[in-house]
Amino acid sequence: MRVTFLGTGTSYGVPMPGCDCATCRSADPRDKRFRTAIRVEAGDVSLLIDTPPDLRSQCLAHGIARIDAALMTHAHADHVFGFDDLRAYTNRMAEPMPVWASAGTAKTLRRIFDYLDQPPIPGTSLARISLRVAEGPFEFRGLRLTPLPAEHGRADMIGWKIEHGGRAFAAIPDCKSLPPETMDLCRGVDLVAIDALRIRPHPTHMNFDEAIAALREIGAQRSLVIHLCHEVAHAQAERLLPAGMAPAYDGLRIDL
Repeated sequence: MRVTFLGTGTSYGVPMPGCDCATCRSADPRDKRFRTAIRVEAGDVSLLIDTPPDLRSQCLAHGIARIDAALMTHAHADHVFGFDDLRAYTNRMAEPMPVWASAGTAKTLRRIFDYLDQPPIPGTSLARISLRVAEGPFEFRGLRLTPLPAEHGRADMIGWKIEHGGRAFAAIPDCKSLPPETMDLCRGVDLVAIDALRIRPHPTHMNFDEAIAALREIGAQRSLVIHLCHEVAHAQAERLLPAGMAPAYDGLRIDL
């Protein structure tokens, strides 16, 4: 299994427009953060977690030629407003692309992208999507996919656990807390990546202290934080995290 972090930033991205802070002016390439998205390759399957507004640029930067399916976490703008960029991939697929989401996220996607239930005008194209509600673990082409409920403000939020070939990866890019059942599902995975927005507390995101506590309880072989805002530079995040934990960065690729 190969995991590629296409974007690791929060809703503004980094640098944030109009900001002159040290992180936004940083020359460290790891401080350039697209909005969060993750690609997972396992067997002959190419999966995408979330479709941020930067998706077209991310796919071009990483030479992504194929996306077989997408897993959505929630319906906030920074995670869904690149949804129509899937059209370039669905145009080349024999069948509509399967996309899984929670019930609330699926409902919002149908409202925002109302063409999902309409045929295209002759001579035009629409993203051909088979939108499905994820209610529990399921199999897709040799992968086991498990939605991971999480608390994130008013969002109907789920992370995802992906298992293949005896390896497991869990990603929860936005969360304030994780229920016991999600913690149980994540324990001992090979790789986990969870939300750590900033140092000071936030009402709907984990800060560094909260993320560190959750990662310690999960006890993954490798633990990462993602969804960092411009208040935390990459080098600073490295210093804040204990041994065995690290900040992800755009372009990070991990083979499990």
